[in-house]
Amino acid sequence: MSRSVARYALLALFVIGAGVIVYALASAMSGPKHADPLERYIEGDLAGLDLSRAGEALPAGTFSGPEGETLSLEDFRGKTLLVNFWATWCAPCEREMPHLGALETARGGSDFEVIAISVDQSTDEAYARERIDELTGGVLTFYHAPPESWDLIYNAGARGFPTTVVYGPDGSEIARLAGEADWSEGIALAFVDEVLGH
Repeated sequence: MSRSVARYALLALFVIGAGVIVYALASAMSGPKHADPLERYIEGDLAGLDLSRAGEALPAGTFSGPEGETLSLEDFRGKTLLVNFWATWCAPCEREMPHLGALETARGGSDFEVIAISVDQSTDEAYARERIDELTGGVLTFYHAPPESWDLIYNAGARGFPTTVVYGPDGSEIARLAGEADWSEGIALAFVDEVLGH
């Protein structure tokens, strides 16, 4: 092999090697690719965010409104809902409630609503109504599904409290979170903004 051919071969190997290194660095710096854009919010307070049931329909079942009227989640179709199942005997639920009130203040309106549904016993309804007012400064409306009316809770797949499920305006599930989160700032607020398309 002539000296000039060897020189060109070495130069070609150098160029290919440099190209591979540049490609590897560029790929590493671009970060992980997510099939679902909401996956990037699975961290911090939302580390337990579950997208596996996305697309499932609103659960059947009823609950009581602030005046004792019978409601279902279908009554709220057309807006994005953050539905939170909570109880006064659940310390994480109570810690989370002020953040849900702050989220409703920040983002609530014609296209988004936080619906906090108390799962307390019927005998504790007055206390639960009082607590949600105390914990949120009266921002959140009182909704109630006592154990004898837990079809909604079972159908929503809530296995413990608090459980939060986000539904789109078409009634399909977007994501859920078992456990408490600070919904009023950071990654959680960015997640809500993404869901709302801000």
